[in-house]
Amino acid sequence: MTQHHLQGRNDTELLWFQRRSFLQAAATWTAMGSMSGALAQSRSNIVELVGDATVNGQKLMPQQSVQSGDEIVTGPGSTLIFVIGNSAFHMRQNTSMVAERGTSITAVSLLRLLTGAVVSVWGKGSNRQIVTPTLTAGIRGTGVYTEMFANQNGARTYFCNCYGVVDLAAGSDREVSESTYHQAVWGEAALDGRSALTPARAINHTDEELENLARLIGQRTAWQISGKKGNKGDNYGFIG
Repeated sequence: MTQHHLQGRNDTELLWFQRRSFLQAAATWTAMGSMSGALAQSRSNIVELVGDATVNGQKLMPQQSVQSGDEIVTGPGSTLIFVIGNSAFHMRQNTSMVAERGTSITAVSLLRLLTGAVVSVWGKGSNRQIVTPTLTAGIRGTGVYTEMFANQNGARTYFCNCYGVVDLAAGSDREVSESTYHQAVWGEAALDGRSALTPARAINHTDEELENLARLIGQRTAWQISGKKGNKGDNYGFIG
C-alpha cells in the first residue's frame, strides 16, 4: 500500500477498501452497472454504509439512496461510500456535507463540506465546485481529497488535487492546479499579509482509495493510465 502521513486520523479510516464487505459490495455494484439501465437505476446508490449516518436529519438505511440536494452526516466510527451520477464519494467519520443539485437529480453541482473529510472522484463535467468555509475548488473531472481542520483562527481546509485540473480560491488568492499525482494546499484566512493558499504535503489519504472510487464509476486514476507516479507533496503545476 502507498505510504501516507496521518494527521488526526488513523489507519483504519484509510483502509476501508480492504474490508471484505466493501470488496463484495464493490463487485456487486460493478456487476449491476453492466446490466440493463432500468435494473441499474432501481438499485440504491449506496455502495457501503458502516455505522450510522443521516440524510436530511433522518437515519440512513443501506437500501436507501443519497440524492443531490441532500445534507449527509456520518457519525463516530462510521463510513459512507456512494455514487451520484458519474461521481463517487467516501465520507469519513464525523463528516457533514451538502451535495447541492445540478441540472438533474443525478448531478452534483456543488459539494459543501461543513465538517470532517471526504474523498471524491468526479467524472467529466463543468460548473462544479467543492466549497468549505475557507476554500473554493472548481473541479473538471478529477480525484480529490478535502478535509476541514480547526485552528486558532477558526478553520483551515486541507485540499489535495490527486489528479486532474482544479481552480483554487482562498481569500484573494487564485491558483490553477494541474496534477497527475497529489498536489496539495492549505486554504485558510489570510492573516498579516500572508498567502491564503500555501503548499501542503499529502496527508490522510491513499492512492488505493482514489483507485477504488474511480473503479466504481468505470474510470482509472491518472497514474493507473500512465503507469507511473510522481512524488507526493511536490507542488508542481501551479499556474498563477
